[in-house]
Amino acid sequence: MDKNLLALSPVEFITFLREEKISRFYFAFDDLNSTIISSHSQLTEIAEFLKNDNRDFNTHEGIFIQVSRHFNVLHCAFIHRTNRGQAAGGVRFWNYDKVEDFLRDGLRLAMGMTYKNALAGLWWGGGKGVMTEDESIDKNDSEIRKILYSEYGELMTSLNGCYVTAEDVGTKVSDMANVFSKTRFTTCIPAELGGSGNPSIPTARGVVSGMEAGLHFLDKTDLNNKIIVVQGLGNVARPMIKFLLEKNVKHIYAGDIFEQKVEEAYSEINNERVTFKLLQEDDRSLYLTECDIFSPCAVGATLNSRTIPTLNCKIVCGAANNQLEDPIEDDKRLFEKGILYVPDFLTNRMGIVNCADEQAGYIKNDPLIERHLDQKWEFSIYRTALNVFKTAGEKNETTGRTALKIAEEMSIRNNPIYGHRGKTIIKSLIANEWQNKNFDNYSLK
Repeated sequence: MDKNLLALSPVEFITFLREEKISRFYFAFDDLNSTIISSHSQLTEIAEFLKNDNRDFNTHEGIFIQVSRHFNVLHCAFIHRTNRGQAAGGVRFWNYDKVEDFLRDGLRLAMGMTYKNALAGLWWGGGKGVMTEDESIDKNDSEIRKILYSEYGELMTSLNGCYVTAEDVGTKVSDMANVFSKTRFTTCIPAELGGSGNPSIPTARGVVSGMEAGLHFLDKTDLNNKIIVVQGLGNVARPMIKFLLEKNVKHIYAGDIFEQKVEEAYSEINNERVTFKLLQEDDRSLYLTECDIFSPCAVGATLNSRTIPTLNCKIVCGAANNQLEDPIEDDKRLFEKGILYVPDFLTNRMGIVNCADEQAGYIKNDPLIERHLDQKWEFSIYRTALNVFKTAGEKNETTGRTALKIAEEMSIRNNPIYGHRGKTIIKSLIANEWQNKNFDNYSLK
């Protein structure tokens, strides 16, 4: 084969898959032989890439992908670890330049959910959904979105519950209704259909709690009169800015590369203590801004060898997943620069906490949810963060490494009721040739 599949754009890759008559395929980790099983020999190159990657692949239990029957879009489910329960995490609708980029993003996001769910004490494993964009279609067209997310729901049903999806970047509550129309394996269902709705507001509250823990640890202060930089103006950043204003911060500098998001944020907030800025792709001005807290709330991997040296802050604490491009080296870079890093998988847990137990019913100001945001419960964001900071200081190691060790230990505890059932489901999908249950023959109603 002459093609370098990893270097292809997702649309080029889809063209290749259609030529090979592949509509569904998977990669799974083989425990016995410590290798990667591929559903199709034509995709061996990707299996080898996963096997040899030491940064983002971490014995992920399974990756299941289907090609949209209508558009040049890939529907993907990345399942990292299911010891604690079904893999849980949102579905991201995003644009990727190369197949390798989308694979790495899905792998990192799924692994992050494993650690996030474990640190939060939830009996869920870690997984993430990804839908790749097709620039030839209008992704804002409601009918197109209905088709795409209904198809994604079909993927969820086909996986027999080893992964339960939810809302993430690029996905709306209305999209989750379309997912729900085709599967029971989803959360973040609209409130009018009995679900918890948009998780952005509780996520924002959790990030603020992480900021407060960082400030208390450093110098026993709070958010009063502090300067905050917010990178990204999406669904979490906007309510977070409002909460910060309520905490009487001195000033907030906030920016985004998308003009529409900047305009929406300005219209929604419009406060003299907030300076909004439209950023260019290579704009480093927010990193350079002197502040108490730098808060990454856009896409992942924005903190790296190029940007960390430019930071002018005391604390990094934000809502974005996978903020560090290289989880090990960039964690060290922040540590060596004297910046306190509040690990993202510790502080941005509230989205999944809010929707994790939808089936258990609702209580106003639910104490099982609110305890994650107080300063008394042993496993709250605030107390967990302080424990991580204290332990890291005692061992003279980075906060990211310390949090990861704690989460790793918690993530391999088997569910007290179902055991490691997710792995068993994945094995059954493979044994029953999931890839050959032709998605093209399914009817979309």
